[in-house]
Amino acid sequence: MRSLYEFIIKPKKERYNNKKKIDNKELILNTSIDNHEFVSKEAIVVSTPIAFDTDIRPGDTVFVHHNLFRRWYNMKGEEKNSSKYFKDDLYFCNLEQIYMYNGKCHLDYCFVSPIKQVNGFNASKEQEHFGILKYSNKSLERVGLHPGKLVVFTPNSEFEFVIDGERLYCMKSNDIAITHEYEGNEKKYNPSWAQGS
Repeated sequence: MRSLYEFIIKPKKERYNNKKKIDNKELILNTSIDNHEFVSKEAIVVSTPIAFDTDIRPGDTVFVHHNLFRRWYNMKGEEKNSSKYFKDDLYFCNLEQIYMYNGKCHLDYCFVSPIKQVNGFNASKEQEHFGILKYSNKSLERVGLHPGKLVVFTPNSEFEFVIDGERLYCMKSNDIAITHEYEGNEKKYNPSWAQGS
């Protein structure tokens, strides 16, 4: 079973990632289907498109757009699947909706680790729009931006992922605005809720 232009994927675990284990007990963090923050973004590729070749293979782990697995309520209050729902636990996925596969950035996407706030007068724990490049891509590496570089990104360009227990921001290459010399005193900001989910 293959689609002409789209990947067929399934959630790696469940379509919602809203449970956390604490001391052999399961805590439900959110019961609403509307909140996109708790929709799973990790998937397994079931099949690849027929129309073009890709390095992504069936069985690969991919990180995708949150709306693929998301459920919603229509105007009558009826619960519905996303428009990408195929059948059973399978979903269609466009090439542009895959942000990472097997630990490599896809297309022109990259991932940045947020850093801790250094200004003692700011109440925020995280320094806004600053981060350390965690996963780069070919276009950024061509201009010398490799993992470990301190970068500034444009406002509202980032969207949140938790990958291997680390909170990261995904964005496009064009959203990286400035690079700085990495002084070494910058520390990644990874809140406790992102670890060991």
